[in-house]
Amino acid sequence: MDLLAELRKRTLVFDGAMGTQLIAAGYRPVESPESWNLSDPDTVAGIHRAYLEAGADIIETNTFGGSRAKLTAYHAGERVAELNLAGARLATAVRDQVAPGKLVAGDIGPSGRMMPPVGDASADELRDVFAEQAEALVAGGVDLISMTTFFDLDEARAAVLGVRAMAGSLPVLISMAFKPSPRGYRTMMGVTPAQAARTLLDAGADVVGANCEITADEMPALVEEFRAATDAPLIIQPNAGQPRLEAGHTVYDETPERFAAHMPAIVAAGANIVGGCCGTTPQYIVALVAALRL
Repeated sequence: MDLLAELRKRTLVFDGAMGTQLIAAGYRPVESPESWNLSDPDTVAGIHRAYLEAGADIIETNTFGGSRAKLTAYHAGERVAELNLAGARLATAVRDQVAPGKLVAGDIGPSGRMMPPVGDASADELRDVFAEQAEALVAGGVDLISMTTFFDLDEARAAVLGVRAMAGSLPVLISMAFKPSPRGYRTMMGVTPAQAARTLLDAGADVVGANCEITADEMPALVEEFRAATDAPLIIQPNAGQPRLEAGHTVYDETPERFAAHMPAIVAAGANIVGGCCGTTPQYIVALVAALRL
């Protein structure tokens, strides 16, 4: 499947949360989630399989925190190539077995580092961090790179530049996390959808959009802001409601049906790719696919 060509024909569906599923399977943050690509590949493969069987057109590798900057916190900074290769090969193997023709996205999240004046990371350093991870994912056979949950536009731009250098002709997608404000939607660093779209597309992204932070009912207005700023394809992945703690566990109250009920409005506002972020499961993707077929 040619992602960009297919987007001219229909809306595509991404999968839902990986972390939510890993936690349900027993993951605890004493090790990196990416380590499960080698220590418990059957669990990770089962999550990929469930999302493909739910109807997702695109699944994401279990590599959101697979950059050197993130893995260093788990004393695994030297395992970037190993863990990302394993994640990519695992996802593509499941795809080839379950749903040939569907796509695998190499998932990359923020580095956790900040640039001046907040932090001390340089743009060159961050480009290298993201390029290193992207190189391993591409070597593992992914069909595209998807970067998600960025707040800082400078870091997001560095990510696109680093990934673009390694991705070759593969599509590059990037999403930032926004919240509503009295003046429209903003990231926690004050970035507007228009600023994000302009900067990230100029840096080499093919698809831009938003994920996390807000729920599906708030997304149509955010999509409208993006669509007013660009004609480029948009990707939108809301949470399954707002999280709350219950007996020490994070709980999301929005049902799959309520989540999916907002998807037609999100697509009507201009989204080309839709999926789920925190709290979503294969059941949410089943409901999402059904809602788009109505």
